[in-house]
Parts: sequence; C-alpha cells; structure tokens
Amino acid sequence: MPTRRPAGIPLPSSPAGPDVTGHVHDLGQGLAGTALYQGVLARDHGHWQTAHTIMRTLAGKPATVHGRSASLYRGAPAVAYALHTAGHRAYQKALDTLDERIAPLIHARLTTAAHRLDTGAPPRMREYDLISGLTGLGAYLLHRGTRPDLLDGVLRYLVRLLQEPVTVHGQYVPGWWTSDSPKGRPDEGWPNGHGNFGMAHGAAGPIALLALCARAGHQVPGHRQALRQGCQLLTDRARPESGGACWPETLTLEQWLDGPRSRTRPGRPSWCYGTPGIARSLQLAALASNQPGVQRRAENILASCAADPEQLARITDATVCHGWAGLCLALDRAASDAGPDSALRHHRRTARERLRAYADETSLPRTAGLLTGADGILLTLHTLTSASSVAPGWDTCLLLA
Repeated sequence: MPTRRPAGIPLPSSPAGPDVTGHVHDLGQGLAGTALYQGVLARDHGHWQTAHTIMRTLAGKPATVHGRSASLYRGAPAVAYALHTAGHRAYQKALDTLDERIAPLIHARLTTAAHRLDTGAPPRMREYDLISGLTGLGAYLLHRGTRPDLLDGVLRYLVRLLQEPVTVHGQYVPGWWTSDSPKGRPDEGWPNGHGNFGMAHGAAGPIALLALCARAGHQVPGHRQALRQGCQLLTDRARPESGGACWPETLTLEQWLDGPRSRTRPGRPSWCYGTPGIARSLQLAALASNQPGVQRRAENILASCAADPEQLARITDATVCHGWAGLCLALDRAASDAGPDSALRHHRRTARERLRAYADETSLPRTAGLLTGADGILLTLHTLTSASSVAPGWDTCLLLA
C-alpha cells in the first residue's frame, strides 16, 4: 500500500528505490527531483545527511549529455540543477565538471536550431520546449548564472522563434508551431503538426523565460519586441468563456486559422498546459515590458480560473504538473507580483488550504520527481508554508519565478 506522507521519496530497499528505475537523472519523474526537494530542505534547515545520500546515488551513474535526450529535466542538466539549488560547497567540483559537459551540448543544440530556422521548416517539440528543449536549457543557465554568453545564445534563438513564422501546408504559422503531435513525435493523426500555448511544451515557456531574463537584467537585441509580441499573442488568443477566458490545450492548423472566435470549455487548470501557467507567463511578460493593462488582464484570467468550481473540479491529483500543487505555485507567484487589492491573494490562500487538505486526505504518489511525484507536492507545501525563506529560485525550472 502507498504511504500517506513519504519523506521525500519512498526508500524501501535502496537510496534509489524501486520506483525510479530508469529515471535516476530525471527531474520531473525521478531521483533528481528528490535531490532537488531534499537539497532545498537541507539548505533551509541545515541537515544534510539525506541530501548527501541522494546526491551520492545520483553520482553513482554517469548522467547523459546526449544531444537528443539530455535536457533541463533529464541527464546532466537535471543533476546540475539540483546540485546548484542545494548550494552546498561539497557539490562545487561536481558542478564545475557538469558545466564543462553541458556547455557543448547547448552549443550543439543552438547550432542545429539555427540551421532549422534558416530553412523555415517548423521545429520538433524537443527543439525549443521547457521540458526537453532550449527553453529548459535557458532556464538552467539563468538559474546557474555562470555562462551569460550561452544564455545570450538561447535568448537570441527564442527571439527568432517568436518573431519568425514558418510555413505549414502553404500557411504561415508562428515559429513555435511544431511538426509533432502533442505526444512529441510525428503522427498521421496530426498531419500538420500542432500548436499550444502551454508552459511545458508551448509558447508560454519561451515567453516566460524571456520575461524572467529581462527582469534579471539580461536582454538581447529584439528582446522587448518579442515580449510585446508574446503579450499580444496570448491576449488575442485567450478565448472567452463563462466568467473569464482560457486557452485551448492544443490547436490543429484549422483551429489556428479559424482564430479565437467562439466560446470554449476550459481544460484542466494545470501548470503544464492550462490557464495557470499561461496566465503567469502573460503576467511576467507584461511586467517585463511595462504593460499594466495586459498585466491586469492576465491576473483577472487567473483569478477567474481559481474561482470557477467547474474548472477546479477537473483537478484530480495534488501534483505540480497538472494538480493542486502547480495551481498553488502559479497563484502564489502571480499574487506576489499583483497589487495589494488583487483577488489573487484571496485565491492563493484558498488554494493552499485545498492543497493541504488534499495531501492530508489522499495518499501521495509512490513515484519520485518534481512534476508527477510526491517530491513536487512536498516541496510545494514546504515552499508555501515555511516560516523562513526557501532556497531562492528553485522553481525557475517551472518558469514561475
């Protein structure tokens, strides 16, 4: 039977546990996510034994830097992200070694992407998205803060991605329109690929990263224009629905060409594909480009989502990726940037209470990881309820702050 409140990760027989086989260096679904959680706890409370044990387990198997599989959420960058967040001096040598291996990976990914951009063909999802692509590697570089030259390269790529259209079946579509199906691979059922606005795999990810970098004082030519275009895109494509607005989770070519004409039934209010992540991206972009009207629009859409019982009823778990934890984090970060009279502050408190109640009443996942495992839920609870400051920037990998 699953435990009700696992301490970071279930460890029935070994430091890695049976539930993370094949996912040791996976931030979203594996032991790297546990390392992130335990590193944050250790940094906040000063008790390092559990974190050190897990970090040794991560180091026991070489982390991949293969160009097709290594990303922010998998392989060497995922391990380095956890080590850097923990911030212990004992991890510095390992971090330096990982940096030397990750830099050529990013160079190669940027070179390949530049060649693809020059052809005008649509990208594969894994070229640019947060989970597998250059947006995620850019988030790592922003968090790490050691290679501004590489971060510049990623940002220049994202400016082009957002501003240069591609051609699909004789039609111009945005540069982030992917040739893949929503499953991340070509599919006969999606002959023209697809688009989505979500934080994990769609336009909101690049927009949020550009915004976070601008707020940190790191910009490249065309940066502000790309942010303004991102704001225009997300504002124009928000479909009206009862009490507010929302974005579709995925788009066919026909739906894109038809435009945001009709009212629509909103999907699950998730961080990964849904309104919470997209609205936060829009808010960040508006803040970074000094558009207070757009900022209020984003905050109103998110507040409407958080107040809608029909949308909240579609949340069926507590996870970060598509459950209560992700909604709570998005609300918390958005409320922190909103005005003192914003309804988001009330919805932030209510959502926290719902998350705590759900975690108390329901068995947490037996799986590890930040996105779909118990670690993400527990790290969210720690972040939202801690009386002291929590390790800064750990949620850069979610592009929420």
